Amino acid sequence: MRIATLITAAAVLLAIPAQAKMPFVKKAQEAGFTEVKDCKACHTALPVKKDGEMTERGKFLKATKAAKKAAEVDVNWLKDFKAN
Repeated sequence: MRIATLITAAAVLLAIPAQAKMPFVKKAQEAGFTEVKDCKACHTALPVKKDGEMTERGKFLKATKAAKKAAEVDVNWLKDFKAN
């Protein structure tokens, strides 16, 4: 019983960071950005932290969000992203 509780708790804790931004991954893939496979497309480390290190793509989206004064990132902005 104790082991089952520990396994369940571990599964829940590990699933929370993965679910936090998965809608962005799904939206990006549906928009045709197939290179976005997981959160590491924009974030350098998992679990994702609010002020964590970002990849070039993530920095672009964050800067675009600020420039547009948007409440949330729009994955369609990736059409304007040019990797160095």
